[in-house]
Amino acid sequence: MYLLSRLFLFLTKSPDQRDRERDDAYLAEATDIYDLEYRMKNLDRRGSKRHPSWLAQ
Repeated sequence: MYLLSRLFLFLTKSPDQRDRERDDAYLAEATDIYDLEYRMKNLDRRGSKRHPSWLAQ
């Protein structure tokens, strides 16, 4: 039953929502302010690779 409920939740969430939750969990694991800043920069770099600025024009 647990597996079925997890599958249902996975199918009902949008990819953007799942990405956001994963990123939030990644940032929550930071041990200090420097680690948090490092993780935020990593997410920014990864985001710019997914959605290059020249595509938005």
